[in-house]
Amino acid sequence: MPSTTEPGDAGSKALKLVYYCSGHGYGHATRVSALARHLLSLDKTIRPVVHIVSSAPQHVFSDSIACGARYRYAIIDPVIVQPLAYRVDRQKSVEVLKGFLAKKDELLERERRWLLEIGANGVLSDAAFLGCLAGKAVGIPSILVTNFSFDSVYSYLSTTILDSHSPSPVHQLHPNHGRETGVIDALIPDDPISWMELEPLVTQIHAGYRCADLLLLLPGYIPMPSFFQQPPLPASSWIDAETLRMHSHVIEGMTSDQPLLPSIPFEPSGVTLPRKVIASPLLVRTPNPKSEVCIPKGRSRFLRLLGVPEDRHGPDTKVLVVSFGGQNFHQPSRNGSRSHSRNTSRESLTDLMKLKPLQDQSTNTKRSPRPPDILVDKDAKISARLATESHIWVPGAPPAFKSGLMTPNLRTPTIIPPSPSLSIQQAYFEDVARVALDEPRLLPDDSWIAVVCGVSKDQWANPGEEMPEAFYIAPKDVYMPDLTLLADVLLGKLGYGTVSECVDSCTPFVYVSRPLFVEEHGLRLLLDKEGVGVELLRECYEAGDWGTAIAEAYFKGRQQKERRRSEAARGVNLDRRDREGRELATTVVDWVREWGGRGLD
Repeated sequence: MPSTTEPGDAGSKALKLVYYCSGHGYGHATRVSALARHLLSLDKTIRPVVHIVSSAPQHVFSDSIACGARYRYAIIDPVIVQPLAYRVDRQKSVEVLKGFLAKKDELLERERRWLLEIGANGVLSDAAFLGCLAGKAVGIPSILVTNFSFDSVYSYLSTTILDSHSPSPVHQLHPNHGRETGVIDALIPDDPISWMELEPLVTQIHAGYRCADLLLLLPGYIPMPSFFQQPPLPASSWIDAETLRMHSHVIEGMTSDQPLLPSIPFEPSGVTLPRKVIASPLLVRTPNPKSEVCIPKGRSRFLRLLGVPEDRHGPDTKVLVVSFGGQNFHQPSRNGSRSHSRNTSRESLTDLMKLKPLQDQSTNTKRSPRPPDILVDKDAKISARLATESHIWVPGAPPAFKSGLMTPNLRTPTIIPPSPSLSIQQAYFEDVARVALDEPRLLPDDSWIAVVCGVSKDQWANPGEEMPEAFYIAPKDVYMPDLTLLADVLLGKLGYGTVSECVDSCTPFVYVSRPLFVEEHGLRLLLDKEGVGVELLRECYEAGDWGTAIAEAYFKGRQQKERRRSEAARGVNLDRRDREGRELATTVVDWVREWGGRGLD
């Protein structure tokens, strides 16, 4: 077994833990950073050394790095190709997977040598199967920390559920929108991949996860086929293609005790560890207790930073936060961006992803190395504009028709008591009010403002473009947990990071579903159980008809939100997530100490 002595610190017995983090998005990175921070906050007598290995950029782990985590850049998993944040290119995704698996043995040997070199005692992975394989190869225990795994994700590419849709007539009000949607559908055919083609590829991913000895199962989970015997892959068999919901028998199976698959022995000793599943608390970034967004002075200060005028700071103003994320780290454009994340507000359709020799580099420099570039099809570009006379383009989301922001007065106009001569006039006003209630609108009424995340004010400043009335831009470095706590409703896509922060802050969530993301089904169940979730059809999002869903979510979650704000204002229970996180971190350290010194290799 590797030594537990820390180089340069004679006599130290600090465990060395390596945390592999998928580069698929901020959800993985934020929860990895959260658990790493909890591990590094333990008493110094049991505090481990934590190495984070990921293709996600270093800055997304900044809070845990500030606590002492060590970061190393490495490509450790393939990507699901998303030429647009809300679309999946199935065929390109399979090609990328094949390219990665062709290099798997080379990458595994690289990780094996490095784990031995640093004297690692245990591996955690969210949710890169290569990390579990590497731990088994070295003879150290490994922990899978996740709510889903990519054997399920890739197997779901066989589903007959289609990602494309037929635009409704309102979309044709903007000529560019119809043209660009047609380009997308023409260049990204949404053809299911046969399970016969996928199965040998998915089997390799599945085998990697089977090497994990402990599963810390995060809230919002779906079936984990590498740990449980049922249900089997492919994940497409878990979902009803008619209702687009998980079959009831699958949900029931997830909530009951299921037999586990057997352990994979360590070689050459043949030793096995008893496999175990532990229900994890919510790993989530929490609001800054010093931000005071739940008291009038702090709320006003925060809104002022967002550029909201003083007359909209009062308690009668309701705040919608629009955040679709859309961050992926493997595929920057050729515009010279130094970040691994990409701007998905106006992503080009691409010939994704020409694999080049995979790089590995520890980051002793301030800037992470750039992953391989992609080739851009210059003839297939989505509009570079974030707003036109008829549309807005929220980063990470499809274009939305700029419908009426709100109906000025949703109540029936006050009419002088009817008389025979006024009956026609009254009928006219009642009809106008009735039509107004049915008209698409971005915001429910004029008491609302919207804060859009992920864009800069410069991007709204092109000639002929206007930011919609009552819409404001959040700074690029805004701390989302604070903004989410301030929000009355959040509009976005179903991802772990956003859902967990909405659950923690009791913020009602209006979500636009992505049919090919099987992990969304677990997050929807989490919202149903512990939060408020209202689905907004993509067609309604694109038509600019947000207001009804926003109002529904607001009224469903208003009381719970008010209680949460009251607690935050009074400083009640502010350390709940930290307490839960430290308990989980202690469990991790105790488990690695128990099983990591038994001569597994």
